[in-house]
Amino acid sequence: MGGAGQIDRTVSNNTNTGIYSTFIVFGVLGGAIVNLLGIRWTICASGLTYALYSSSYIFYNHTKNGGFSIATGPILGIGAGVLWSAQGMVMMSYPAENKKGLCISVFWIIFNLGGVIGGIVPFVINYNNGKENQAKPLPDSCYIVFVALQVLGALCALALSPPERVIRCDGSHVVLMRYTNVRQEALETVKLFFNPWVLLLIPLSLASNFFYTYQYGPYNGVLFTLRTRGLNSMLYWASQMVAAYMVSFIHDREQLTRRQRGLVSLGLVALLTNVMWGCTLVVQLRYTRGADEDNLTNDYPGGLIDFSESSRAAGPMMLFCFMGMVDAHLQSFAYWLIGTMTNDSQMLARYAGFYKGMQSLGAAVAWQLDAQNAPLMTQVIVNWVLFNLAIPFTCYVASRIKDSSEEAVDRPADDWLMDTRTSKLDDYYREL
Repeated sequence: MGGAGQIDRTVSNNTNTGIYSTFIVFGVLGGAIVNLLGIRWTICASGLTYALYSSSYIFYNHTKNGGFSIATGPILGIGAGVLWSAQGMVMMSYPAENKKGLCISVFWIIFNLGGVIGGIVPFVINYNNGKENQAKPLPDSCYIVFVALQVLGALCALALSPPERVIRCDGSHVVLMRYTNVRQEALETVKLFFNPWVLLLIPLSLASNFFYTYQYGPYNGVLFTLRTRGLNSMLYWASQMVAAYMVSFIHDREQLTRRQRGLVSLGLVALLTNVMWGCTLVVQLRYTRGADEDNLTNDYPGGLIDFSESSRAAGPMMLFCFMGMVDAHLQSFAYWLIGTMTNDSQMLARYAGFYKGMQSLGAAVAWQLDAQNAPLMTQVIVNWVLFNLAIPFTCYVASRIKDSSEEAVDRPADDWLMDTRTSKLDDYYREL
C-alpha cells in the first residue's frame, strides 16, 4: 500500500526504521533463538507481533498520534528477526538438494498469497469511492482484517508437525534440532562475522530489501489513487508468485551443474534488475513529490493515476508488476545460493538469520532516506548503484558453488539419541 496505508509517510517511515533497527540484531540472533527454542512457539509468538503492529494504525487513524505505531516497530523487528530465521531454516533444510529451488518457490508463492489478499482488501473496500477523494488513509476495516489474518496465521504455527516426523521425498530424514546450548549458539553466531562466504553476501543482503521503501512509498504510494494502490499491491505479489515458480526451473535444472545454475540465475536477475531501474528512471523523471498537507495530489502530469484511466495507468502499473517479478527472482536466488552452502539445519538457521539481519540494515537506511525527504530521484540512483555493487561479490560466491553439500547429513532423531559417538549429548543426559 505504501506508507502503511497512510497519506503522510512520516510515521510509517519512522516505524519501519524502528522495525529494521531491531530486525538487524534479532535477525543475526534469530538462528540461535530458533535452535534453542524450536520452531513452533517461536513462529507463533513472532507472528503475533505483526498483529500488534497492524492494530496500532487503528489507534493512529483516530488519534493521529504516531507514538504507539512507532513503539510497535522495535517489537515487530524482534519478532520478524526470529520468524524469518525459522522460516529460512525450514525452507532450506527440509528439501533434498535437487528440490531446494522448488521448495523456495513454493514458500514464496504461499508467502505472496498473503500479499495478494492484503491488496484485494483495500481495493474492494475502496472500489466504489471512484477517483475523487482518493488521497486518504486506509480505513479501520482494512486494518481489522489484517489483524485477524495475522493472529490466525500465528496460531496455525502451533499445528506444525514435529520436525522428527518430516521425511523427504527420497526417504531421508530431516532433523531440525540437535543438542545445543546458549554458549554454543553464542560462539556460532560470532563465527558468522568471520565466515568469508557469509561476508561476501553482505552487499547482496543490503541491496535485496533496500528497494521496498522506494517501490511502495515514492512509487506506488505517491503515483496512484488509494484503490489503485490496493490493486497494484495485489498484482505486484501475484507477479511474484508467477516469477518464483518460473525461476525454480533454473535452480533445479539437473542438466546443469549447480555452479552453472547459480551463474545463469545471477546473470538473468542482474539483467532484469537493470532493465527495471532503467524503466523506473523514465517514470521518475516525470514527477518529484507526492500529496501532502499543502498539496492534494502529486506533480505527476494529470495528477494521481487511477486504474480506470487505461492510457495513463497501463505503463506505470505494468512496471510495478515487473518490479514484483524481479524481486521474486532476486529473493529466490539469494535463498537458493545460501542453501547451497550447507545442508546442516542449524547452520542454515544462522545463515538465514544473518542474511535477514544484514538485509534489514539496508532497509533501515532506506526508510530513513525517505523519512528525511531525500529526493525521489536520489533514491532511484542509490538503489540502482547499490544493486550493481553487489554483483561482483555475489558472482564470486556463485562461481564457487559445489555440486553437493552432503558434508552435513541429517538423520532421524532416534539416531542422534542412540549414537554413542555424540559424547556431548550423552554427557548432557548423564547430568540430568
